[in-house]
Amino acid sequence: MERLQKVIARAGIASRRKSEELIKEGRVKVNGKIVTELGIKVTPSDRVEVNEVQIESEVPVYFLLYKPRGVISSVSDEKGRKVVTDFFPHLMERIYPVGRLDYDTSGLLLLTNDGEFANLLMHPSNQIEKVYVVKTKGIPAKENLRKLERGIRLEDGKTAPARVKMLSGDTKKQTAIIEISIHEGRNRQVRRMFEAIGHDVLKLKRERYGFLTLSGLTAGDARELTPHEVKQLRAMAMDLKKKS
Repeated sequence: MERLQKVIARAGIASRRKSEELIKEGRVKVNGKIVTELGIKVTPSDRVEVNEVQIESEVPVYFLLYKPRGVISSVSDEKGRKVVTDFFPHLMERIYPVGRLDYDTSGLLLLTNDGEFANLLMHPSNQIEKVYVVKTKGIPAKENLRKLERGIRLEDGKTAPARVKMLSGDTKKQTAIIEISIHEGRNRQVRRMFEAIGHDVLKLKRERYGFLTLSGLTAGDARELTPHEVKQLRAMAMDLKKKS
């Protein structure tokens, strides 16, 4: 048996806290009866409804996808473009991405049907390290890279300190390959950080998320996370939450 709010959150309806609010507001039914107590537990055979709609109780699944460029980090697209769930055509569970990577950004992306897990990882206080490899137009000066390391002011505020490493520079083509590690997840953050120091991003790839890497995968490949990896990610996020 599991707590009702956890079952609602895992179904992707809302975060655990929001699920508790839904229960208190009398918007949740169990086996046809309105429930307002937070301590109640339910079994997989119980019928749970939120706002008169029955939630589907699915076995939680967790995947790591090597997202190619030119793919939308969504479950659908009104323009008919390829989306990340297209790489799981035979999967019965309804998964969705944890966060997003831009259309032109490739790399490591997590997908799940566990709403509580997704909300835990995406919460601003749970700043799991994300490592990107960037190809820039022009070769940034060391002082400009230090600006990124210290944090740089964008239109939505100053970024947190980052770790930056120049991997290579091509003086003929006037391009550079740079590794940058950040803990935040703002929209187009890495691209905007480099634009702020005067360098457009030609290519961007997320190489690592926490301890997870793309090892053994090529663009378009996916694998299921092991139970131990899921447990590690959850523990990492909870630990960061306590420290924030």
